[in-house]
Amino acid sequence: MKFINLLKIALKALNNNKLRCFLTMLGIIIGVASVITMLAIGQGSKISIKEQISEMGSNMIMIHPGNMQRGGVRQSSDDMQTLKEADYLAMQELPGVAAVSPTVSSSGQMVNGNNNYPTQIQGITPEYLDIRKFKVDEGSMFTEHDIKSAAKVCVLGKTVVDNLFPNGEDPVGRVVRFNKIPLTVVGVLESKGTNSMGQDQDDIVLAPYTTVMKRILAIDYIQGIFASATDEAQTEETIEGITDLLRSRHKLQDNADNDFEIRSQQELSQMMNSTSDMMTVLLACIAGISLLVGGIGIMNIMYVSVTERTREIGLRMSIGARGIDILSQFLIEAVIISVSGGIIGVILGILAAWIVNIMAHWPVYIQIWSVLLSFAVCTVTGVFFGWYPAKKAAGLDPIEAIRYE
Repeated sequence: MKFINLLKIALKALNNNKLRCFLTMLGIIIGVASVITMLAIGQGSKISIKEQISEMGSNMIMIHPGNMQRGGVRQSSDDMQTLKEADYLAMQELPGVAAVSPTVSSSGQMVNGNNNYPTQIQGITPEYLDIRKFKVDEGSMFTEHDIKSAAKVCVLGKTVVDNLFPNGEDPVGRVVRFNKIPLTVVGVLESKGTNSMGQDQDDIVLAPYTTVMKRILAIDYIQGIFASATDEAQTEETIEGITDLLRSRHKLQDNADNDFEIRSQQELSQMMNSTSDMMTVLLACIAGISLLVGGIGIMNIMYVSVTERTREIGLRMSIGARGIDILSQFLIEAVIISVSGGIIGVILGILAAWIVNIMAHWPVYIQIWSVLLSFAVCTVTGVFFGWYPAKKAAGLDPIEAIRYE
């Protein structure tokens, strides 16, 4: 029997049971739409994380004092004073290091007249801007002379400016106070918004590290060092060079643990990507269960259809229809149900992802492969779950089928 005739018979049979056909499709529709939407949300989150990490500096390296044992008691990194200004100066000469800046910080109140705002002041060098991908929007960055003289100057983030100067005044050249220390504002940073961890990157005050060390904290050590590799591919090699330098400077024995910790954005990126991929797979698996349920629904309905049309099958076989014709007819019905459900599911999945992006402001990214995969899976589902009922129909005895009531 020609394929066109089989298709017409299958369509007529489905048309006679519209509601049942639609309810059978519903499992496939929900499954495909769920898979596409979940994968779009997962992939969108992954891309968003990558972009934000890149904005923070994809080749950034962070060095902090490490935990270590002293007299049988483990010291926390807050109590450690292992990093010195000389370590930072020595790192400037290392090959593979594009920029390096020490960092010291303190929390406190920024005050401007009657306005005050709790924030954190970071003591750094101008190279910190290149490492963290910050840019000065108004005014200028403080200079090397300001660092050498421990000048009372600062650069403000946009959030701090909005809270200290709520009426839109120009902050450049104004004197503000951090706790009781007066600081002249020399610049305002360009806004960067929140990062992937939800931190406000504009809630920051930058000052010469010497100013924070001597005038605010009164310490002679640095709390950390930020550096950047000349190239992202050389990050690991640069970390090894920094490790060897610091171990040598700190006179650590070969069997001694490091008294410092080194982290890179690559580690953070890999960790975040791993977490994101795991969540995406989990969401896709949960959504895939709907496809499985939809497939079982197709099998169930096809079984019912075979039972209902047993007499019809017997009559057709008695006038010359072959087993392959009966098998093809029921398979075509199953595939039409699954493919139609898949097409509707794809449309609803894309629409749902768009609604999530608009309403919840979640980043979404629909990949072509996820649409094609969902569509292919629903087609295979139709064939797989429709084949057994179709085979049962094709294997009926014509005489017994005609007698069936």
